[in-house]
Amino acid sequence: MSRLAIATREAAPEASKPILDAVHRQLGIVPNMFRMIASSPAALSGYTSLSGALTRTLDVKTRERIALAVAQVNGCDYCLSVHTYLGANLANMSAEEIALNRQGASGDPKADAAVRFATRVARERGHLGDADIAGVRDAGFSDGQIIEIIALVAENCFTNFLNEVAQTDIDFPVVRAGRA
Repeated sequence: MSRLAIATREAAPEASKPILDAVHRQLGIVPNMFRMIASSPAALSGYTSLSGALTRTLDVKTRERIALAVAQVNGCDYCLSVHTYLGANLANMSAEEIALNRQGASGDPKADAAVRFATRVARERGHLGDADIAGVRDAGFSDGQIIEIIALVAENCFTNFLNEVAQTDIDFPVVRAGRA
C-alpha cells in the first residue's frame, strides 16, 4: 500500500483537477503516480510541464530507453513497470532492447551512446569527465540534445525518488529492478 495518498479525481485539490483531466485525455487512464502527485498542485504542474516539454525533444524510443536505464539505476519498480509497458506498447521496442536499456545500453549505436551517457549521469550524479561528453558528441548529439538527455535523467530521477519514497501501488504489469 502506498505510503502517500493516491487521491481520486474528486478528492484532488481543485487546481490539480484540470491537469488530471488532461492526463486522462492523453492516456485514457490516470496512473497512480499522477493521482499521488496531484496532492500538490505545484508539483503536478511542474512535473507535467517538464514532461510535456521533453516529449518534444529526442524520439520516443530514446526517451523510453533513458527512462528504463535511470529507473534501473535507481531501483524503482514503479517506473520500470511503467516504462517497460510504454517501451513495448508505445515505442514498439523489443524485449531484448528493453533488457539492454535496463543494463545501460542499446542495440542501436546512436541510442547506445545516449543511454550510456544517461546511465553515467544518474550513477555519478552528474560528476562526469570530458570523455563522457566527447562520447555522446561523437555519436552525433548536439550540446542542446546533451542538455535534453540530462533533463530526461532529472525528470526520471524525480519520479523514481517519489515512487520509491511513496512505495506507490504499481498499476502496470509489475517489473522488478532486481531482474535486469
